[in-house]
Amino acid sequence: MKKKTVVIFFIIFFLIITALNFFLKKTKKENDNIVTDVKEEISTNSNIIEDVNYLSKDARGNEYIINALQGEIDYENENIIYLTDVKAIVKLTNSNEVIIKSDYGKYNTLNFDTIFSRNVRVDYLENTITGEYLDFSINRNSMIISRNVIYTNLENILKADVVEINIETKDTKIFMYDSKDKVNIKSKDSNGNN
Repeated sequence: MKKKTVVIFFIIFFLIITALNFFLKKTKKENDNIVTDVKEEISTNSNIIEDVNYLSKDARGNEYIINALQGEIDYENENIIYLTDVKAIVKLTNSNEVIIKSDYGKYNTLNFDTIFSRNVRVDYLENTITGEYLDFSINRNSMIISRNVIYTNLENILKADVVEINIETKDTKIFMYDSKDKVNIKSKDSNGNN
């Protein structure tokens, strides 16, 4: 009888192992299918673009090149892309290049208007303008820099609330929001010091 008990025990043990193995394989296959479905959904619905590069040219021959480490397409408006670590080069037909850098940007692919924000820096010839916000438009021929604006060149350091530049004529308006406040201008000495 002991032999019969041992054989029955092994048969039951074998059946349990076989059933458990079958159950685990089926569960693993279902989990793999779920993971595959999620991966496919993420890749087809993703709105993130790595290494963004756009080049546009207007009717007057001005070029606008914008690069970013990453872009995210707005779900509500596919023509808007939110950018991270942005660098733009503006090549004007009647002038030298303007280089704009910022931490973030909002780019419109239809009209090329761009909002640059956080740690904005504009370099043009020997001039540097820093601020926290820049509204750039080729169509309006304008570049409006605001929030903690510091404009430096070889001779001066200027602090203001807003610097507005017509990119075609180079006409520049520098002002404060409150008319009681004054634009702060400091001259540099011959060594470039304040």
